[in-house]
Amino acid sequence: MQFNGRTIIVTGAGNGIGLGIAKEFGVNGANVVISDLDSQTGFRAEKCLLEDRSKAIFLQTDVRDEESVRKLFDEVVSRFGHVDVVVNNAGISQFHDFFEMSPSQWDDILNTNLRSVFLCAQAAARTMKEGRGGAIINIASTRAFMSEPNTEAYSASKGGIIALTHALARTLGPYGITVNCISPGWIETGGYELLKEHDHSQHISGRVGKPEDIARACLFFADPRNNFITGENIIIDGGMTKKMMYEE
Repeated sequence: MQFNGRTIIVTGAGNGIGLGIAKEFGVNGANVVISDLDSQTGFRAEKCLLEDRSKAIFLQTDVRDEESVRKLFDEVVSRFGHVDVVVNNAGISQFHDFFEMSPSQWDDILNTNLRSVFLCAQAAARTMKEGRGGAIINIASTRAFMSEPNTEAYSASKGGIIALTHALARTLGPYGITVNCISPGWIETGGYELLKEHDHSQHISGRVGKPEDIARACLFFADPRNNFITGENIIIDGGMTKKMMYEE
């Protein structure tokens, strides 16, 4: 129970990778704050963790909105006295035809995926620098490095997260705050048993990823014993970005 007494905020934790991260911290003794815009999935996630005898609360948050983020951190500090780890996981995966994409669609993706990281990191740092430091962990994507057509806004947002990570690490290091990033590849969040053999075999690892693969990396970055590591991005994709691929 290495995180006993430590308070962890996970944004976008109502389902998917975020829920997997929240669960992993929960079974390791943390006070887990589930942050999500969708109250239905948020309360369901809270119930899931409580049934596993984890300590968890759900706080509805719009991570695009400065006031909503401020209220989240004020409430967490009021309840627990401190924030030790923030995992900036919230995001949307939307792809639009580049020739038809509107500025408002671009802004929605950038605000949800990138502006949110800035707002939450800023709120976290203001709290952490007054206490015992902490860890900020940002979730990017391998799409920051490689793309499919019509993923411009999403890819830009994830590339921005990686750049923001090393900038924040430099700024916040003097306050005992580490800032690191994780770039997942294919992480299947539902229907894993429905995947085909080819889905698994195309990965060097021989399988598609699961939320817990990302969650374990979050625990590593959050462990105070690993505070010599900051400003880094780790790719967790079963080796896919290391393959040289040609069309046959």
